[in-house]
Amino acid sequence: MQAKDVVVTLYAQTPGRRARQMVGDLLVLGWIVFWVRAGLWVHQVVARLAAPGRTLEDAGSSLSESMSSAGDTVAHLPLVGDDARAPFTTAGGAGDSIARAGVEVQHGALHLALVLGLLIAAVPIVLVAAGWLYSRARFVNRARAATRILDSAADLDLFALRALATQPVRALARVSDDPANAWRRGDPEIMRALASLELHSLGLRAPAPSSA
Repeated sequence: MQAKDVVVTLYAQTPGRRARQMVGDLLVLGWIVFWVRAGLWVHQVVARLAAPGRTLEDAGSSLSESMSSAGDTVAHLPLVGDDARAPFTTAGGAGDSIARAGVEVQHGALHLALVLGLLIAAVPIVLVAAGWLYSRARFVNRARAATRILDSAADLDLFALRALATQPVRALARVSDDPANAWRRGDPEIMRALASLELHSLGLRAPAPSSA
């Protein structure tokens, strides 16, 4: 596909609608950036709950090391070495338990921070992006289908007929007092005006009239 075809397909040919599409794209992009930053902020705030866990882990590890060192010291005392070491070993085990509890607190806080951060960012992004993608995909499909048919002014009669079926009566009245009869007669000016009306609603422009 050539670059020109991509531009025509992704964005309307009519200036007003193309401008609205571009503004909409920028707004959606800004919305995504805002909620991604909000999710990161929530993640950082909740992750601070892991700080007490780190304190517990450090305290438990320090207690375990101190008790192990003290136990090793008293183990060298004559007669009571092994018996005197047992309370220190027990206290060291308690320190290890405190350290493991601190690690679990950290893991829980970080997991909660991740889940909340993702939810805060993902839910509003998905809600808006889903509607935006549906609207853009609908436009792309309709524009591609129309451009496949509309390759010359000779195809305008189909879009003129569609305008008679889909466009508001007030819009048709601005084209002609009797647009249906003009279409039956094949009036070239009315046919082109009707086709332009329908194509404009699709974001497309009618092809230039043939010089012939």
